[in-house]
Parts: sequence; C-alpha cells; structure tokens
Amino acid sequence: MTKIIIYVSILLISLKASAINYENLKPFPLNALTQEEVRVIKDKGTERPFSGKFYKHKESGTYTCKLCDAPLYKSSSKFDSGCGWPSFDDEIEGAIKRVKDADGRRIEIVCARCDAHLGHVFEGEGFTSKNIRHCVNSISLNFESDKVEQYKKAYFAGGCFWGVEYHLEKLDGVKSVESGYMGGKLENPSYRDVTKGNTGHLEVVEVVYDSNIVDYETLAKLFFEIHDPTQKNGQGPDIGAQYLSAIFTSNEKEKKIVQNLFKILESKGFDVATTLREKVQFYKAEEYHQDYYEKHNKQPYCHTYKKIF
Repeated sequence: MTKIIIYVSILLISLKASAINYENLKPFPLNALTQEEVRVIKDKGTERPFSGKFYKHKESGTYTCKLCDAPLYKSSSKFDSGCGWPSFDDEIEGAIKRVKDADGRRIEIVCARCDAHLGHVFEGEGFTSKNIRHCVNSISLNFESDKVEQYKKAYFAGGCFWGVEYHLEKLDGVKSVESGYMGGKLENPSYRDVTKGNTGHLEVVEVVYDSNIVDYETLAKLFFEIHDPTQKNGQGPDIGAQYLSAIFTSNEKEKKIVQNLFKILESKGFDVATTLREKVQFYKAEEYHQDYYEKHNKQPYCHTYKKIF
C-alpha cells in the first residue's frame, strides 16, 4: 500500500509539472551568472543556511528566476520555517518543475522554463495549512517589488531625435529626455555608424517621467501629435531607416495602450506607419546631440505640434 501511495504522489507531481505553459518554444535570454551562482543554479549546489539575502525578506512582490527572470513565487506564499533558507508553501501556477533528486530520496525543484536549480520540496511537515514547503536557495532568485516606481522610462522614435526631445521635455511631469539609438545589433553605435542606415538602429529618445504627474498614455499621445505617424520612409526631409517612426514598449500594459491609440488613429483616417517594438538596449547619443535646439537657440525644422486626440 505504501508503494502505491508513493507512486500516486509521484504521478500527481508529474501531472502538475505537465501543466507548464511557459512558451518553451520561444527563445528567451539567460542572465550571466557568477561562479557561486553557477555552483548552485547549474551544478545543483546549496548555499549556506541563514546566509541568503531573501531568508528574512518580507517585502511584497514576486520572486523570479535568477537565470531567466521567469516569475516563480508570490511573496504571499513565503513563510519562515526556521530552516535557514527561504520557504514557500505555493508556487505560481506552471512555474516550478519537480524532478527526482540524484540522492534518490528527495524531490528537486527547478525553474520550469530554464531548468535552473532552485532547491527541494517537502510535504507533511505541518508548517502551514497547505502542508508543503519549497526550500529555495536565495542565490537562485531575484525579486520584483510590488511598489509602484515613481519615475519610469518611455522610448519613442519619430525622425530626428532633436525635435522629439524638444517637444517631450516640455511636458509637465517629464524629468528628463535623452537622445540615443535603439533597435540595432551593433553595440555602442556612434552617430556616424547610425547615419549609414545599415545598423538597424533608430534615433530614439529616452523619457524619464514622474508617474505621479503624467501617465504613459499622455506621453504616447503627445508623441503622435508632434510628428507624422503616417510617413513610411522617415520624417519630413530626413529620409532613411534610422528616421522611422516607432515606439519601444517595456511591458504588456504599455503595449496595449499603444495598440489602442493605433485603433483610435486609424478610426480618424490615419494610415499609421509607426511600428510597435519591444524595448531593447538604449545607447545614449553623443553629448552634442543632447538638448540640441536649446543649445543653439533654434526651433525644430520638421516637428510641430498638431492636436489629434
């Protein structure tokens, strides 16, 4: 009877693991690891008890995989078991995979997306009503706080970055705007590199704004109102791949906001050429490009405000 119970338990664990839906077929970036992180995460080692930074951690948020950033545990499932390692009595659905440990006795837990070693899972200890304990190495985790960050960043490309910067930095709530390059494969591109038009980079501005004063949708609306989102080959007289119109979004919320604005523009008769892209590495442009019009006491030559929304 004992063997049957053990077999059924293992089967249930396997079925739970099979429910994983982490879009495994899609490529995902892996973060660089230190030698000690490799020892634990890749070589299935264990950090010293009571030494991990998340053992006594109590902030509200989400614990993510150190290797691939996949969400693993909510802070609401964390409890103090006194064992010396972070303990959780539940995981985010589909986030954890259970495998038989090399010692033949314990059940190892790994990230369902990248197989990073997290620790072990134990049942029947009675610590919480769920009667389960995920014993996890702090070094295998990162943490994303639930606290709303006051200052956020937004990324817009609409032709020559001088004009886009000029208009956006005048909006109340915008802390700073920097001109730069985004979207290409060449690392640390120079203006000379980008002007060749074959690096894949666009001239982009990075907007730092106070989310308590202005929201992302207001920024995006203004972006559409200070350039021609229907021009397909550049902006005004500036023609070339580096001058295309695009918005680089940092999360799903921003993406949905932009998609909704696309629909509104199309309903108003605009044939939108602006592309929606995921945020990638932003490279700040040379200093002489920053606040260009302010430094030269001039006005933008191809960016003017036109009310749309």
